[in-house]
Amino acid sequence: MDRRLADLRKSYERAELDETAAAEQPLRQFQTWLQQAIDAAVPEPNAMTLATVGADGRPSTRIVLIKGCDERGIVWFTNYDSRKGRELAGHRFAALQFHWVELERVVRIEGAVERVSSEESDAYFATRPLDSRLGAWASPQSQVIASRAVLVANAARYAAQFALSPPRPPHWGGYRLMPDAWEFWQGRKSRLHDRLRYRLVEGRWQRERLAP
Repeated sequence: MDRRLADLRKSYERAELDETAAAEQPLRQFQTWLQQAIDAAVPEPNAMTLATVGADGRPSTRIVLIKGCDERGIVWFTNYDSRKGRELAGHRFAALQFHWVELERVVRIEGAVERVSSEESDAYFATRPLDSRLGAWASPQSQVIASRAVLVANAARYAAQFALSPPRPPHWGGYRLMPDAWEFWQGRKSRLHDRLRYRLVEGRWQRERLAP
């Protein structure tokens, strides 16, 4: 065992998460914590880990960025032909995780996933910087390519084709995870962390404490 790794420890003592202070609805609790992460200027407060499962039963994770959050669910955008897109096409359930290290907080979210409407995808795509819009055309995401030169050449080709107005590619758009379970984790001293879980039971959110 590498003692340098084994000896790495941190005591979590910044805050607590008590049932009397937590919101009755998980969305409100999440929105409060997300805003606090933004206000604290933590790096990439909108970054979340997305976990999907392939047809072979193997899970995979990657970082995506939250782009919407309301009563309907959590939204992000990506290439439908990517590995995550292919896995979501075959298995519609997924999990998300936010980790705000500086605040000693984690949020875990589980549920079914659906594509957002074409109108929603079009509206968001139009707000992206030009380079990002061209990149959506240039990158055959998750596919093997010979070198970076392929991406550069593709970007130049689509820049010449579309100039300043690239449309949304048919293979690119949004997903929405519709939560049926949330967990809010607040680090505490002596590894006695606070964990509150919200589960959707017969249309109502049930809140319960989990042992750390």
